[in-house]
Amino acid sequence: MPSPTALTQPSRRRPGVALLVGLFAGLLSGIVKFGWEVPFPPRTPERNATNPPQALLEMLGMSPESTHATYSYLGNDLPYVSFILHFAFSLSFAALYCVAAEYWPAIKAWQGAVFGVAVYAAFHVVLMPALGVVPAPWDQPLGEHASEFFGHIVWMWSIEIVRRDLRNRITGRPDAEAE
Repeated sequence: MPSPTALTQPSRRRPGVALLVGLFAGLLSGIVKFGWEVPFPPRTPERNATNPPQALLEMLGMSPESTHATYSYLGNDLPYVSFILHFAFSLSFAALYCVAAEYWPAIKAWQGAVFGVAVYAAFHVVLMPALGVVPAPWDQPLGEHASEFFGHIVWMWSIEIVRRDLRNRITGRPDAEAE
């Protein structure tokens, strides 16, 4: 692993490819995170009645009727507004990660797991509790932390797997830091 402060040579970077790959990886990893949450739900049913994306949008002035809007698929009412935020978050962070990896290889530590833990801590331990979107970390069930902590690792790992494979296939070259 390169030094935590090492940057790649500009001639080896492919930020446009990285952005494209990041968007695709964000879409796939958003589905992976959904899949993770089936056996390991991140919230109790009571706390999920208004989930964090809905609560945040309501804090920003969106009506509860809008944030809880659903579409029906096979008789299941699904919260499409929450899904839009879920995928926007995944696409944004995957694109950021993939582009950053072109410049700063250390971001890929433990195949993206370190970055996943950082995103978990930033949002679920610091930002959302500070904004009042979710309770303070010590007032959240341990199972919520476990689901989100490990879910963010799996989510980022799936981004790294897609990033590494597609970047190398599209460019025909190894990662920017490789000799």
